[in-house]
Amino acid sequence: MVEVSISLLSADKENIVKIIYDLEVAGTNYFHIDVMDGKFVEKDNTNTMRQYTEYIKQIANTKSEVHLMVEDVESYAKSYIDMEVNCIIFHIESCKTEKQVLELISYIKENNIQVGLTINPKTAIEKLYNYLPYIHKVLIMSVEPGEGGQEFIEGTLDKIHELNVYAYENGLDIDIEVDGGINDNTAKKVVEAGANILVAGSYIINSGNYKEAIKKLKD
Repeated sequence: MVEVSISLLSADKENIVKIIYDLEVAGTNYFHIDVMDGKFVEKDNTNTMRQYTEYIKQIANTKSEVHLMVEDVESYAKSYIDMEVNCIIFHIESCKTEKQVLELISYIKENNIQVGLTINPKTAIEKLYNYLPYIHKVLIMSVEPGEGGQEFIEGTLDKIHELNVYAYENGLDIDIEVDGGINDNTAKKVVEAGANILVAGSYIINSGNYKEAIKKLKD
């Protein structure tokens, strides 16, 4: 079954509480919190995303997943562990060694939170293979991280397919999530390639009809 995770990156800050409520009513499976530190990517939205996460915790029952586009993964992970999110996803590009990646995975899981790993468009999918037995999901970036509304990078489809085949051949039960440029056209391609969770932001937020837009992606 295809699930949809809504990125709030392009949401109107002045109406965020209503947007969160309306998205939950419309049937989103997850809220996707894109956290940027101004170092790993150019923008810094740390305070805004913490505020959004607090609102979700207060008014929604839908699960939240945090995508950390940051250099200091441990510090940010700790702050979101304290906020009781459901899943924390971090970039392997933020880590200098395999030992560091494994330690962060363990740290997050020890706090009863699911772990996801993500890679930038230029990073080979094979870089993740050693970690797959220890994590719950892989987030494949189909745009450069840090900006909403970008066009889908077609080469992402090969990565999704390769990961899906590798996971199947090695008996690994992981979610394959894709983030960037997702709409009703690209959604079909990534699902056919093997993804089961779609991260959508601008496509849903700007649709004028959240329920209909979410349904299109799920169908």
